[in-house]
Amino acid sequence: MRKSKHGKGFVGGEKDFIQRYLAPLAKGFDGAHGLMDDAATLDVGTGFDVVATVDAVAEGVHFFADDSAADIAWKALAVNVSDLVAKGADPIAYLMSLSFPTPPNDAWMADFCRGLAMAQTVFGIKLAGGDTDRRDGPLAITITALGRVETGKLVARSTGRAGDCLFLTGTLGDAGVGLALRGNPNLQADWQLSDETADFLRHRYLRPKPRNRLVSVLLEYATAAMDISDGLAKDAISLADASGLGLHITCARLPVSGATQQVVAANGVTLTDVLTAGGDYEVLAAVPPDQREAFVSAAEMSGVVVTEIGHLMEQSDWVFEDLSGQPLELSDLGYDHFAQDL
Repeated sequence: MRKSKHGKGFVGGEKDFIQRYLAPLAKGFDGAHGLMDDAATLDVGTGFDVVATVDAVAEGVHFFADDSAADIAWKALAVNVSDLVAKGADPIAYLMSLSFPTPPNDAWMADFCRGLAMAQTVFGIKLAGGDTDRRDGPLAITITALGRVETGKLVARSTGRAGDCLFLTGTLGDAGVGLALRGNPNLQADWQLSDETADFLRHRYLRPKPRNRLVSVLLEYATAAMDISDGLAKDAISLADASGLGLHITCARLPVSGATQQVVAANGVTLTDVLTAGGDYEVLAAVPPDQREAFVSAAEMSGVVVTEIGHLMEQSDWVFEDLSGQPLELSDLGYDHFAQDL
């Protein structure tokens, strides 16, 4: 990936920069104080817990230098809201730190804020405050997202039970294929993909969509849940481990889009790639077996498609059953920020 180019820089000081671009994103959230203070206030109401999550995205790791500023902004916010959703929390507000290697120009910042404004509207969240600075290194955006859930109702990843059914929202593997296409446009021709199909896959990588509509359904039915960011195999194991359980996943049941199926048929990716590719930001939920039909029905009523892909079990084994019904050996479970250099 190339070093980002933000232009000749913003004309004006930091205060002007914040008031011109960022303060409008806080409009409607009184606790932000117009971004004129060093802190925000948050009133979540009696009987609620605050849920907080933080994720950073950095140039060269999570996005390309020449991705549009609007796409970068959308992804930065989406990956955080996805964590809130998986906990059954309604998004409220977020804090954002922007670290630039060089000052951004007006056009780049305007596009970045358009992307944030679009994401805020879709996700139901507002900017509450943050920080801006310049430092050597890649462009980095760190967001702390805040949500609320009724006291004691948070859906943890550590509370699954043996026998629970595992459900996955949406489709799996699209973002990984989209990333490959984004990095090498020639693959579109190699895989004989139409422009529409290739655009769908790239969009799934560039603009993940947190499943906000599923929040109330998770609160009612899920015993445990988490979002899938580093690959299904790794994240499903994380959920099982946190619950002190094993798991069994039937790969023949994995929800795979027609677009990704086309790439698999062209030998562009394998079943293992689909299992271990990150970036989908779908929700993995554990649901008691006697609630499976009600969960599916409620999810569909909310506008979210869910697919049963396996179950949690007492044994500590991790079983991924391939298409022929045999255990699938996985040498690489998914993306790890630190293991790559070991």
